[in-house]
Amino acid sequence: MYKVLTLNQISDKGLSRLPSVNYELATEFGAPDAILLRSHKLQVAEISTSVKAIARAGAGTNNIPVSACTERGIPVFNSPGANANAVKELVIAGLALGSRGILAGISYVNTLGHMNDAAEMAKLLEKEKKRFKGNELAGQTLGVVGLGAIGSMIANAALNLGMEVIGYDPALSVDAAWRLPSSVKKMDNLSSLFARADFITLHLPVLDSTRGLINTDLLAACKPGCCLLNFAREEIVDISAVIRALDNGSLRQFITDFPVPALIGRADAILMPHIGASTDEAEENCAMMVADQLDDFLQNGNIKNSINFPNLQLDRSGQCRLAIANHNVPKILGSVLGLLADADINVVDMLNKSRDEIAYNLIDLASEASPALLEQLRAIEGVINVRLIQW
Repeated sequence: MYKVLTLNQISDKGLSRLPSVNYELATEFGAPDAILLRSHKLQVAEISTSVKAIARAGAGTNNIPVSACTERGIPVFNSPGANANAVKELVIAGLALGSRGILAGISYVNTLGHMNDAAEMAKLLEKEKKRFKGNELAGQTLGVVGLGAIGSMIANAALNLGMEVIGYDPALSVDAAWRLPSSVKKMDNLSSLFARADFITLHLPVLDSTRGLINTDLLAACKPGCCLLNFAREEIVDISAVIRALDNGSLRQFITDFPVPALIGRADAILMPHIGASTDEAEENCAMMVADQLDDFLQNGNIKNSINFPNLQLDRSGQCRLAIANHNVPKILGSVLGLLADADINVVDMLNKSRDEIAYNLIDLASEASPALLEQLRAIEGVINVRLIQW
């Protein structure tokens, strides 16, 4: 039985994918096999030597010490796309709020509580409504920075609203490219996108290359009257640069799901309390996805949607399976197979893949591997960990 430590409130629909016959779930464990979390800021010291995998019910993993996990041969799973529709809907709402004086109009109406005459109120509103006039989204140009699961959904939704859509993503995958309509114009660089777009929405992960990406120089290239939306990650935007751009008129408005004190009270900023993925459906989808991935890894060694290990799926065969993580250097697999041959154990099937500095192997054996053999495998230089999966 595997022990799974849950560090946040996880949807029951997700937890139900880890049946009690195989799993024990708790918020405290001395030696868990896996950690399941959402927004908990995981520290290296919290990851015991027993941990074999970490799964986050969400897309971002900047709250997990991924490098330390990689060094220890621990795959980190996430749930890309599971909350995409929730974020997409909120971005569309942000576009509507940024195009017309909706919030200002609502606030104005709420000041009229002193009025008792409905006809008088209607007359007043007819007179004052021009203060809240805006523009329709149809015909406006939306720039989408990052065309992954969320960005591509927003691009499609914007096209359906009659907007022109331009996009930029230097790391666009083949799968993501298939999701995009041909009417989305791909831009060669960010400056060109910023110069053409009436609205710009960001959908990038936090990486060394994206941290502080939206800076003073880039914002200076904005088309006059541009509105910037950030529902991705706070760290990809230099807030001080955004404030300067709002002050000097380079930006008309900033709409974000990551409020900071310096933006509170500004009429040109619409701030939301990090609710992009805060729907029952998104939480359930994320939890179910990572629970299934965690189950498949613990039971079979298979990997899907890991941010630090290669995707690898192998159907069961033989009597048992070795799951081996090692540094991505030559000759390690040969040493492993050599020890198996010396032990007169036949390999029924195997699969090996690598990702950056990590290699991962699934090897199905015709007979059981002894504890002594497992220790020999672990002693091979470059091997990080060895797990025997029995069925």
